[in-house]
Amino acid sequence: MAQRSGECHPANVVLRCAIVDDKPEFLEAARNLLERQGMAVVGLVSSAADAVERVQELAPDVTLVDVDLGGASGFEIARRLPDTAVILISAYDEEDFAELVAESPAAGFLSKPQLSRRAISDLLRR
Repeated sequence: MAQRSGECHPANVVLRCAIVDDKPEFLEAARNLLERQGMAVVGLVSSAADAVERVQELAPDVTLVDVDLGGASGFEIARRLPDTAVILISAYDEEDFAELVAESPAAGFLSKPQLSRRAISDLLRR
């Protein structure tokens, strides 16, 4: 069953993660980083058009969604993913999106340079 944003995820359980981003280089880099840190990356989604359907099929515990998906809004995608915890990501800093993140159903926000299993787990525990 998918992890909800309000639930605590024990540190010794492997998190199942999907990543939605329109940049193939980032998808591969993020997958490699997170898998080396012990996460199971169950899917990479490269378009907003496929995001909701693919994430529902994959049923990850957490889904990382880029806020800018080549003209589509990661905030809108986050609202359409009720069965997974969503963490919004961007190359920009959190303060650039703080108000929008606070109004979204997302569990939180991570700047792409801050991406790590620990940072994801910390947001899910909040």
